[in-house]
This record gives sequence, C-alpha cells and structure tokens, in this order.
Amino acid sequence: MTKMLKGIAASDGIAAAKAYMLVQPDLSFSETTIDDAAAEIERLNDAVAASKKDLEVIKNKAAENLGEEEAQVFEAHLTILSDPEMLGQISDKIKNDKMNAEAAVKAVTDTFISMFEAMTDNAYMQERAGDIRDVTKRLQSHLLGVTLPSPALINEEVVIVAHDLTPSDTAQLDRKYVKGFITDIGGRTSHSAIMSRTLEIPAIVGSGSATSDIQADQTVIIDGINGDALVDPSADELKDYEQRAQDFAAQKAEWAQLKNEQSVTADGKQVTLGANIGTPKDVEGATDNGAEAVGLFRSEFLYMDASELPSEDDQFEAYKQAVEGMNGKQVVVRTMDIGGDKELPYLPLPDEQNPFLGYRAIRISLDRQDIFRTQLRALLRASAYGRLAIMFPMIATVKEFKDAKAIFEEEKAKLVADGVKVSDDIEVGMMMEIPAAAMIADKLAKYADFFSIGTNDLIQYSMAADRGNERVSYLYQPYNPSLLRLIKNIIDSSHKEGKWTGMCGEMAGDQIAVPLLAGLGLDEFSMSATSILKTRSLLKKLDTTKMKELADKAVSECETTEEVVKLVHEYTD
Repeated sequence: MTKMLKGIAASDGIAAAKAYMLVQPDLSFSETTIDDAAAEIERLNDAVAASKKDLEVIKNKAAENLGEEEAQVFEAHLTILSDPEMLGQISDKIKNDKMNAEAAVKAVTDTFISMFEAMTDNAYMQERAGDIRDVTKRLQSHLLGVTLPSPALINEEVVIVAHDLTPSDTAQLDRKYVKGFITDIGGRTSHSAIMSRTLEIPAIVGSGSATSDIQADQTVIIDGINGDALVDPSADELKDYEQRAQDFAAQKAEWAQLKNEQSVTADGKQVTLGANIGTPKDVEGATDNGAEAVGLFRSEFLYMDASELPSEDDQFEAYKQAVEGMNGKQVVVRTMDIGGDKELPYLPLPDEQNPFLGYRAIRISLDRQDIFRTQLRALLRASAYGRLAIMFPMIATVKEFKDAKAIFEEEKAKLVADGVKVSDDIEVGMMMEIPAAAMIADKLAKYADFFSIGTNDLIQYSMAADRGNERVSYLYQPYNPSLLRLIKNIIDSSHKEGKWTGMCGEMAGDQIAVPLLAGLGLDEFSMSATSILKTRSLLKKLDTTKMKELADKAVSECETTEEVVKLVHEYTD
C-alpha cells in the first residue's frame, strides 16, 4: 500500500530510488566482563581497520568534491585511529580490567575528550575533542555491527531520508548517486533547501515524519515540484511519475533555450537576473544557467571552510576567481555574515539568548576591525580584475553604514597610496533585512549605492518568527501585505535617489512573488542559479503596467497572504 507524505517543495524535479536513511543509529551498549582478552583485542583491531577504511573513502571523496583543505579533517581522524597512546590504553583496559571493547573505548576516549575540552585557552586543542568524539562514534558502530550513515560512502542511486541535513552532509552528496532527499524539518530557506537547489537535486523539507514513516531500501518517489513523496509506490504510480519527470525535463530544455537571452518583460522592461553563490566554484553553475550577475556572494563560506581566519591573499584569490569567471558581469560580495546559525570554531562568539538578534554580521566586523579590514583589502585588490560591488549585512542604522563605508574608504586610500591597482567604480551597498532599516530607507538611500533585500531575515524579523522553528513556520509569509509594503518603501526610496534595488533572498525566484516584485519595480532578482531560466521565461510573459496595478492592489487592498496569492493568480493565469 502506497504511503503519501506531504512536505515543502524545496527544489524542483522528480526522482525515484531506494531510501538511504541518514539517521544516527543507537550506539548504546552494556559493560560486560570478558574472559578472552585476546579475542576482544582482535575485535577492537578489526573495528579500527574498518574505521580507517571508511575514513580513507570519505577523505578521498571530500578532496575530490571540496578540495584538499576540507579533506584534512578526515586525515586528523585517521591520525587519531593510529595513535599508539590511545589504542594502547584501550587494549590495557581490556587486558587488565577485563572490560569489553565498547566499554574500554568509551572509558579511554572520554578521558581524552575531557582533557582537550578543559584547554579553554587553546581553540585548536578543543577542536581535537570533537574529532575524538567523531572517531569514537565510528569505532563503536563497527564494534556494535551497526551502520553509521555517511553520504560520502554511497555508491548506488538513492533518495536520502534525514531529520535534517547539515552543511557537512550536503557537502558530501554526490549527484551521480543521490537522486533526491526528504527531511523531517526545515523550510524553503533552510541550508539544506538552498543547497539542494544549488546541486539541482529534487528535495522536500519539513515533512514532519519522513524518518519514522520510511524504512531503509523502500522505494521512494520525490516530487520536488509539488512537495509530495510516495513510499512503496505501485507500478502504475512509478510509470505516472516517470512521465512527469520526462515532462519536467522537456520544460527545462525549453527554458535552456533562454540561456543567452536578456531578461525582458512582455512590454520591454529590462531587469537583471543574478545568481546567489557561496564559493568561486559556483560561478560555473551561474553562467551555465544564464546569470547576468552574481547578486550575492556569501563570503562567510570562505571563513566556514577554513580552520583559521582566511588570509588576505587567500580571500583575494577567491574574489578574483569569481569576478574573472563572470567576464565583466557584476559580482556583489556580502562581507562576512557570521553569527546566528553560522559559527566558526576558531572565532568563539559569546553565548547569547537570541543569537539571531545578537552579535553577528556587520556588528562583528565593526567590533573586530582587524578581520573586517583584511576582508576589505582583499576585495579592493580583486576589484581590478572585473566588476565588483560590496554590501554590508545586518545594517540597522545610518551610523553603522557610514562607519563601515568610512573603513572601506580608509583601506582603499592606503592601497592606492601603496600603488596597488584598485577599481574606481566599486559600488558599496547594504543588505535590507532589518525592518528598522527598511523604515528609514529614504535616509539610507542617500549614502548607499544600492540596496539588496534579504527576504529570509526580513520576513523572520518582521513577523517575529524564527524561520527554523516548525511551530511558527506558518508565519513565514513572503506575500503578506505588511512585507510587500516594506519592500515597496525600500524600492521607491532607492529610485528617488537614482539608486537601484536588488533582492537576494529566496523570494526573488519564487514564481508567485516574481509578478509582484516586477510590479513593485525591483531592478535585480538574485536567486539559486537553477531558478534563473524559469524566472526569465515567466518575466517574458509579464506586462509591468499590469503588474504595477497588481502590486498596488496587493499593498493597498489585501489583508492576508491568501488574498494576495489569489490576486496574483487572477492577474497571471
């Protein structure tokens, strides 16, 4: 009997494959007294060998997909598994205390973890505690004979089923084998959803019960267009979805014809369609999908993918690669947006009750000017190699923007004085993601060269609703009249000062939002690269005069999200 699960459609496409459960197994055990120490030590050695074999595969996959630097994490895990001191102590526990291997591993590794965690003044040694914890989990899984899931070890076509997917999980996904995924939690703006669109993998998030309703190796159909998953489908259902997958592939082929065309509305108004990227490697996907700009380069990934603060030269090379890769098209780099849910192990942040409302983004940059100035110098140097723009995240006040811009000007003057080539026309703008800033957009527009609306945060701050909290996810309402009024104020304020406004939140590629945004006069839509051609196709059918009428009605007459959606359908169907 087919089981149907409903979730949030996170990434377009249809896929069918057997389920791979990315769920942590039960690693509990009982401590027992053993009679044959030699046999128990042999069990331990077999588990160590099997763990090393796993890690070699994972390390090689990480090096191939993410680069040698990322793979060093797993090299550290292999080193721990070869440590004679730790393995010797475990063997001694087995021999002298007659402990079973599982209990001996726990006793010794707990001591090592506690010792490293106590080194509060040494971040590097504290990180080793995490490495030992990971290695211990792998060792115990082999001793207990249970499978520790690892996306890097997948070597057949599967659909991933998980409670959630972490950045490191998604980084290990191989598109050759991973055909789609479904998670219990998350929304369209969660990390896993954004990554699925970048990887072009059909995905459903926020299903609520995928990990309990699906079992390993069951066939699962993922419909990332409508947010439906079918578990153990019948032959007829499989055939029906195969046809739908073919229809979607044909639709994608049709959109692909627009790759080299300009983004123009039915009445001839030109806008810019850009891509959101996380690393220079993503530029290829942006250009392959017809991006006319990079509207958001999330520079924090350069920090998150490193084991220490990236140097000026390392950052310069990354920014240079991105601007050169876009061949003269603009690349908007957001300065470091760390904090909230993005942490750096080597940059400890204070424990806060509300980290999303706390010490993060531009607030860290203005406080830690050593980090900020290094990043700005790298960006300024890279500006000589293409068309680069810079924007500051989480600006709440005019003073914050002026202070950040002044530091930028100081570093620019220093480089020019030293004879370093720097572009003369770097646009310096800001993210519009705090309602307070949106309300004084007319004041900020005097100083910023452009605005970029970060709807993911603007919505959660406007609605006072954490976008990662399933219980209040109903308040994530991109079409709510209150939000549309804020967006209108931002766009109108920028235009009065002769400036432009872009949008780099997920709303920019939302097919219901696009007609509204076109009517509100948005200049640049930046989105996951895979949404660009679909959006270009939609824009070609929209008359901006008619869309302006739609937007005005939505802002002035509608009271609810549902009314706005109904109005969009009336104007576009």
